[in-house]
Amino acid sequence: MGTLDFLLQGLLVAAQPMNLLYALIGVTLGTAVGVLPGIGPALTVALLLPVTYQLDPGGSLIMFAGIYYGGMYGGSTTSILLNTPGESSSIVTALEGNKMARAGRGGPALATAAIGSFVAGLIATLGLAFIAPYIVKLALVFGPREYFALMVLAFVTVSSAFGDSTLRGLTSLFVGLTLACIGIDQLTGQARLSFGVPDLLDGIEVTTLAVAMFAIGETLYIAAQGDKGPDKVEAVRGSVWMSSMDWSRSWKAWLRGTVIGFPIGAMPAGGAEIGTFLSYATEKRLSKHPEEFGNGAIEGVAGPEAANNASAAGTLVPLLTLGLPTSATAAIMLAGFQQYGLQPGPLLFATNPQLVWGLIASLLIANFMLLVLNLPLVGLWVKLLTIPKPWLYAGILLFATLGTIGANPSVFELGMLLAFGLLGYVMRVFGYPIAPVVVGLILGPLAEQQLRRALSISQGDITVLFTSPIAAVLLVIATLAFVVPLILRARGRGEVLAQLAASED
Repeated sequence: MGTLDFLLQGLLVAAQPMNLLYALIGVTLGTAVGVLPGIGPALTVALLLPVTYQLDPGGSLIMFAGIYYGGMYGGSTTSILLNTPGESSSIVTALEGNKMARAGRGGPALATAAIGSFVAGLIATLGLAFIAPYIVKLALVFGPREYFALMVLAFVTVSSAFGDSTLRGLTSLFVGLTLACIGIDQLTGQARLSFGVPDLLDGIEVTTLAVAMFAIGETLYIAAQGDKGPDKVEAVRGSVWMSSMDWSRSWKAWLRGTVIGFPIGAMPAGGAEIGTFLSYATEKRLSKHPEEFGNGAIEGVAGPEAANNASAAGTLVPLLTLGLPTSATAAIMLAGFQQYGLQPGPLLFATNPQLVWGLIASLLIANFMLLVLNLPLVGLWVKLLTIPKPWLYAGILLFATLGTIGANPSVFELGMLLAFGLLGYVMRVFGYPIAPVVVGLILGPLAEQQLRRALSISQGDITVLFTSPIAAVLLVIATLAFVVPLILRARGRGEVLAQLAASED
């Protein structure tokens, strides 16, 4: 069967009434939480992860995909109307979008963001559908040493590629790897680092750690900053619809943003931030109205928003085909798979094709839902922006706690949630990234398993890790991902890398 046949089968799965309902709930919740100021996609997905516990795997992942896309879109509303990017990839949107809102053109700014997100998401999801099978065929030749090299690449890119300190990133990674050692040893069956506590024999629950460090820790950190003055929400005046001039200036920017964002999102050390900045620079260079940039140019909203959402689909390429999370949001999505015992990768396409293609097809449906949902409900999202911050933070803490108790009603689990939440807060205060901790906990056991297999096959010869051409290339890329940021920081580019890392936490 060809890709088109699999995609059509996936559409049949995604179009089932209950799955459509799950997708609608997902995009609505994702947008509603993503719109709230200071909340990026990673926090949105972590906060809503417990909501999907009681569903079947197919329905859960379809809702999860809707939450992911909704959270990615929600940040644009905050950026445009409140000038408060929920993530670093929305900084450019805030730069031009808020100027448009102040000039009374908030409606067209929100419209071009919504339609650009739809166009980019549609094209990028189709790109995901047609590119994924080829990467799966490549990944099927991977053995234990190739998978171990792939895990090393994931560790390096998430922990040291971005941020203001490689040492802090690696420290966070080793915290996650240490937590991954807790529980029963997969090879010997011996208890490790459980300290005689029966609750630790099953290991640390990934979802508890993700919700604690992203939702609890991040909320405590934001609340501790205090009230730095009231944020003014710009009213949406006039029509939400775009004029013919707005359309003519936006459609090319949407396409260019998609072309820029999708491949960058699929790269191991990519990220939506790079795509949005490149898209903005491209639009400024090609625009017939360069004088409007910095004063509310609609291309400066259309292009970066398209790049942002195209990179979201691009991130799913390595996640679904290789099981490789390239961002904090992707790491939490990987946790969503693992709560059902599913490991994304080439075998998932062979063992659960209906699930995978239903998920990919649901992204197409979620795009349509987001377009229909967001334009008419602009007034509702604006009202959400006016929620008092104490209520907002208290609500997030309550929701995260109830979600964890509902998924695992245990006093010990609640204590773990609080402890990891405080750990996340302390790490944010001292500038340690959180994403490597989650990635270390998720991929640590997999990397250990593949390393042991490779060494068992070679009877302990460690050089086997470097003799495979694929493994050698992956390790060289990992080395470059480690060394290049060090060189950039030595040349004074550390602040740029730190800004690019902002949305990961």
